[in-house]
Amino acid sequence: MGSWTRRVKEFQGDNAGLRRLRINYPEDVVLRSAGSTGSRRSSRSKGVTEMQYLLMIYQNEADYAKIDAATSKKMLEEYGSFTQSIIQSGNFKAGDRLQPTTTATTVRVREGKTLTTDGPFAETREQLGGYYLVDAKDLDAAIAIAARIPGARFGSIEVRPIWVYN
Repeated sequence: MGSWTRRVKEFQGDNAGLRRLRINYPEDVVLRSAGSTGSRRSSRSKGVTEMQYLLMIYQNEADYAKIDAATSKKMLEEYGSFTQSIIQSGNFKAGDRLQPTTTATTVRVREGKTLTTDGPFAETREQLGGYYLVDAKDLDAAIAIAARIPGARFGSIEVRPIWVYN
């Protein structure tokens, strides 16, 4: 058992906040230590152990804003087809397109004070434009799904395993 798991279990006894949190999850919650290779969950319907991955879609917003209406429409259709395919395959858990970074607010707490800043925290060439949360049997399968995301052709997709509480 990793130190993360031990620490959480130590505080579960009388901590009402954690008890409330656990209400949202099945009783078989398993927290893995940071050294584990990923969080796994049993897929009862498939009889296999799968992992959840967050596929973060990065793009250059300025470049995306320059594309014409026909290209934009085609890309949205491609995203619709891709999303339907991963829903049908059982990989899809969630996903959404994000509004531009101009609508973002960054929140920090310093010395007990909440500080907000308009826009993203860091200036980067590519910005987070959307995401998919997927089930995949392993990292290779998640990468194969990520490679099919239409935005991978002009931006990048970051694939990260998720801590799953199941």
